Amino acid sequence: MSARSLTPKLLSVWREGYSFATFRADALAGLTVAIVALPLAMALGIASGASPDRGLVTAVVAGFLISALGGSRVQIGGPTGAFVVVVFNVIAAHGYDGLLIATLLAGLILIAAGALGLGQMIKYVPHPVVTGFTAGIAVIIASSQVKDFLGLSVAEVPADFLARWRTLLEALDTFDPVTLAVGIAALTIIVGLRRLAPRFPAFLIAIVATSAAVAHFRLPVDTVGTSFPGITAGLPVPSIPDLSLMRISALLPSAFTIAFLAGIEALLSAVVADGMAGTRHRPNQELVGQGVANLGSALFGGLPATGAIARTATNIRSGARTPVAGIVHAMAILSFILFAGHLMSFVPMASLAAVLFIVAWGMSEHRRFLLLLRMPNSDRAVLLLTFILTISVDLTVAIAVGVTLASLLFMARMAEAVEVGRGMPTESGRDAEDIDQRDDLPPGVEVFRIAGPFFFGVAGELLDTLRRLGEAPRVIILRMRLVPLLDASGAQAIADFVDQASAAGAYVILSGVQSQPAAILARMRLGEGASRLFYASDYKSAQALGIELAEIAEI
Repeated sequence: MSARSLTPKLLSVWREGYSFATFRADALAGLTVAIVALPLAMALGIASGASPDRGLVTAVVAGFLISALGGSRVQIGGPTGAFVVVVFNVIAAHGYDGLLIATLLAGLILIAAGALGLGQMIKYVPHPVVTGFTAGIAVIIASSQVKDFLGLSVAEVPADFLARWRTLLEALDTFDPVTLAVGIAALTIIVGLRRLAPRFPAFLIAIVATSAAVAHFRLPVDTVGTSFPGITAGLPVPSIPDLSLMRISALLPSAFTIAFLAGIEALLSAVVADGMAGTRHRPNQELVGQGVANLGSALFGGLPATGAIARTATNIRSGARTPVAGIVHAMAILSFILFAGHLMSFVPMASLAAVLFIVAWGMSEHRRFLLLLRMPNSDRAVLLLTFILTISVDLTVAIAVGVTLASLLFMARMAEAVEVGRGMPTESGRDAEDIDQRDDLPPGVEVFRIAGPFFFGVAGELLDTLRRLGEAPRVIILRMRLVPLLDASGAQAIADFVDQASAAGAYVILSGVQSQPAAILARMRLGEGASRLFYASDYKSAQALGIELAEIAEI
């Protein structure tokens, strides 16, 4: 791994030269994104079980650090919907101080992952798993906002999904028409502006308009001020939460979940940004930047943070060219906190619920979800299982089960693609010499061919092929030119094959072994001191050697 892969993009920008024209473009883009991010940060702070000011602090601290130290030119970081479920559960189980510890640990995990070069590993997480848990999170976010949108009189909404809906349905007759009208008004403004004037900041306009209406007409609805009376303007003083070995061990699973979500969403966002802006991000440095950002957010009492796809896309469409745009976005939100933070108290909770309904709809990726339902049964099973477990059990369990099931199904498909046999015709697309590979061999010389990666899922096929022969031949040629990959189980199967053939008095020739399988076989010391095992560089050499060994065996 080169030093360049761990160089922040901001440093590369300064080295290239930074002009006033570029700064002007970045500043305009940053201000535009700040207008979009401001209501989102507040809404996500509330949805996470915290408060709106926690979301704003995260947008400032983490947003600044992700842009300053990340590996993307145009990434915008902050709180996102992906964290809502896990953050809510951590706060419910361990308190807000526990969330800060988990976020600190997640930051350290991300830094270590980037330093170890694991930035490329994220691409191995299957799309059905990602789509399944993001759709599940979207459903949970939407259901968590029903109470505030309808103004229901519910003392406490259960965290469990089914119990939550049972409580909400039982309390439907307590809905408040005024609160519902404010929520519908906010929702209508957002949807209408997105269709008729997509360049306008729909979230902010909806929040400002409904807040002004509630304040002017003194409407009796819940607002941020009545729901969170202790909010103060400004940034909190940084502090380290109370750490202990017991708390760290209890919160480590949550920390890994936060790190996983932060890593996968940040790198997915960076890939989308590359496609839109024609840039190329540095995945390992992006993980390091995300890690430092989560450390910083936790020290200032903020939430977990990652790259936000929608805000990053807005940044690019607004003309951003460098990470300076993200820094300007963070500074603009900080200015609001310092000089206009008291205005938060006038925002209706129903309006923020409307914002989160739109966020949840965007997260659901309903088109991709429906598209994956048309895929083979294995992909559908992974998608639906991850989705259902996210809603009904736990996000950590959903991801673990989804990835495990997807991996097992993939290995099963790979095992089906591997061929072990005595003859493979050209219709299989393998090789023209397969038709007559046995023509020049004398009686007593058998030839087998393995085509595909030879791993534990198919290792038993080789011994089964030998058993089906009945009486062992004098010489067995095992062609391995089409084996690109060999694992320990496959190597052991070959060793067992050689042992059984040798016990029956047969010679074994391994033909055309590629470099990776050859290295694995060498580590197993297969061939050292074995008088009946030989290697041949290609099939012609193996044929000549096989004929010679067959003659020796007859003597």
